[in-house]
Amino acid sequence: MKSSARAVVIGGGVVGASVLYHLAKIGWTDVVLLEKSELTSGSTWHAAGGMHTFNGEANISRLQKYTIDLYREIEALSGQSCGLHPNGGLMLAATPGELDSLRLICSRARYLGMETQMISLEQALEYNPLIDPSHFIGALWRADGGHCDPSGTTQAYVKAARKLGAEVERFTRVTALTQRRDGSWDVTTDKGTVHAEHVVNCAGLWAREVGHLVGIELPVLAMEHHYLITEDLPELVGRKREIVNTTDYLGEIYMRQERGGCLIGTYEPHGIVWSPVSTPPDFSMQLLPEDFERLAPYFEVGFKHFPALGRVGIRKAVNGPFTFAPDGNPLVGPVRGLRNYWVACAVMAGFSQGGGIGLVLSRWMAQNDPGQDIISMDVARYGAFATPKYTSIKVPENYARRFRLAYPNEELPAARPVRRSPIYTQLKNAGAVMGANFGLEHALWFAPPGVAPQETPTYRRSEAFPVVREECQAVRRGVGLYETTNYGKYEVTGAGARQWLDRVFACRIPRPGRLGLAPMLNEAGRIVGDLSIACLAEDHYLIVGSGFAEEFHLRWFWQAEPPPEVQVRSAASTLCGFSVAGPKARELLQPLTRLDISAAAFTLFSARRTAIGFTPAVLTRAGFTGELGYEIWTTPDYFETLYDDLRTAGEPLGLTLFGGRALSSLRLEKAYGSFNKDFRPDYTPGETGLDRFIDFQKSAFTGRAAAVAERASGPKRRFVVMELPVTDTEVIGYESIMKNGQAVGYVTSGAYGHCIGRSLAAGYVPATLARDGERFEIDIFGELRTALVRLEPLYDPKGERLRS
Repeated sequence: MKSSARAVVIGGGVVGASVLYHLAKIGWTDVVLLEKSELTSGSTWHAAGGMHTFNGEANISRLQKYTIDLYREIEALSGQSCGLHPNGGLMLAATPGELDSLRLICSRARYLGMETQMISLEQALEYNPLIDPSHFIGALWRADGGHCDPSGTTQAYVKAARKLGAEVERFTRVTALTQRRDGSWDVTTDKGTVHAEHVVNCAGLWAREVGHLVGIELPVLAMEHHYLITEDLPELVGRKREIVNTTDYLGEIYMRQERGGCLIGTYEPHGIVWSPVSTPPDFSMQLLPEDFERLAPYFEVGFKHFPALGRVGIRKAVNGPFTFAPDGNPLVGPVRGLRNYWVACAVMAGFSQGGGIGLVLSRWMAQNDPGQDIISMDVARYGAFATPKYTSIKVPENYARRFRLAYPNEELPAARPVRRSPIYTQLKNAGAVMGANFGLEHALWFAPPGVAPQETPTYRRSEAFPVVREECQAVRRGVGLYETTNYGKYEVTGAGARQWLDRVFACRIPRPGRLGLAPMLNEAGRIVGDLSIACLAEDHYLIVGSGFAEEFHLRWFWQAEPPPEVQVRSAASTLCGFSVAGPKARELLQPLTRLDISAAAFTLFSARRTAIGFTPAVLTRAGFTGELGYEIWTTPDYFETLYDDLRTAGEPLGLTLFGGRALSSLRLEKAYGSFNKDFRPDYTPGETGLDRFIDFQKSAFTGRAAAVAERASGPKRRFVVMELPVTDTEVIGYESIMKNGQAVGYVTSGAYGHCIGRSLAAGYVPATLARDGERFEIDIFGELRTALVRLEPLYDPKGERLRS
């Protein structure tokens, strides 16, 4: 075994093998994979080997497509067969909601370039004659997909990596990881020590334990998972091609052909956690005891929906553990505070996602950039709230919902509430229907008296629609109160704070008493943050951004290496906030403060320390509604008192509580984009329109060269807001935007504009077509609807109310 390497990959399953191959392919040939037992001996060897491109997140779908296409490449390089059965995928719908879901997948596939069709049940039977069509109302077919040989595929990655210079050490157990002062690692094994610049945790079932070696608790947990392989079926004799891999939403069943029989698996309710505290170190090439009695009712549903399966015997039963993160997506990327330590774990769909994960992680390690937006599988989407208890509750919930619909208005109940603001109970008593953002409860909308504080999951308009309309209109005509505690907050202090911020952010850093909108770019000139910076003093700044991205941005700040005299800290648990918005906002606030907040004295983007009633606070003139607005920040011990003072002062003015649903509508009426929805690391300043906040006169900031180059050449696409005909639904996200029958762009977010009476969709279209009044079509649940570009906001286009 070598004594040094540029990178050590820990774990010899399909993900570790893919990472090894991609690192070697990108030019890092001095890499070694360490596996404590035989390759594939954890979860990989007993996997069903399914591969598909279905995912609710478009960027993950792209990576899954890359993974499937990659297999021919590694077969050719390695000379090892992956055992490919590229027979496509079939999804069955039994309810109108499920049919909407399939139509949404089909719309998204247009822009992604994936051959996908809504088909009749008669056509579905041609792909899979085992279906009993009486249980279903529609189907979707996709060309990409099928299944592969788990062992053969892993070996193909490894053989290809070896041909590029990588090495593999089997039966080599990692026992310790020790970081040197220069950030490199001593990887101690039972066969000696390897000094490595980088370490990658691809340990699968043991990812948690490899995390413990460096003092972190990864939110990953293993679940028992069963599938059956039937005896040969007479119905399959004489077919020229295999039946298509089939997913049954209603039955929570997946199935595919396995030689002359079928493989059928289920993600049952009340799944069983495996090894909840620690994974046995010597578990290798082992299966778990069968549990037919518990699972019989769920497999019986499969036998009912595919009757031929119930008429033959069971040849083999497989029960093996697979790892999951709380939301079912992988955990990928660097870990804040641990230089050159990377993770690629909780990949339960390794044969669909493993190749893509190897690609983005190798880019990230070699180029400090994954090359595309992968926020939805970034390990930084979890923070300290994802404790072992949280993970132990959320993972089984996600497992049980593997084949259930994820409605856009649905909030999952497990492990809630975890994080609560000081006014959580007061808001609940006021009718708040809560969502959770980075583990923190926040109000979505407020049920008035006589309306139940609950919502039916749907892709179309729910009972919340008229309530949200009233909230929006109340803000526009009077004054509304929105809790902003769920925003991300950071304090930057110290003598060198301005100089450091000037390098990290692309904007001009505001002077004391002022606030600025602050785009943050990576070296490729793509958006990694859309924040605001308030300068409270030359050595004290308050930064506000998206709450879900708290750990993501903290890691970015850490990687930007603030000098010793600059302190960067999260204010997530030390500051709570409100937004007061509407034409009567000043009338509400002025009696509560001695600070002159008149239009002339406290202009847009002003920021001051002051007292609001009993409460010492930071007050800024800002907001996200497009109305006259203020944001107030204070510490948790004053927050309830501030709430009481604002409610009392607002009562004679008709103060209305409003939630996140109303805010989404109000901001799209003003054509404001939102980070994560509309602005993500796939987009540039010119594409998003955030280039107007960049200070191009600065000589140096992260991403400057790329931003200057784009400014010279112009963006290739533009963010626009479009209006659509009013029906019973709005866009969800990633629907294809069509022009002359071709997909030319995609939707990023949408809402009904309750104060303008229009259905709105935001998204990206080619820059040459980003003209006011330009006509497109958007595929919404299989129906093409006309969409007209509106370059000016449809509400208060000159911004007079914002500046009033």
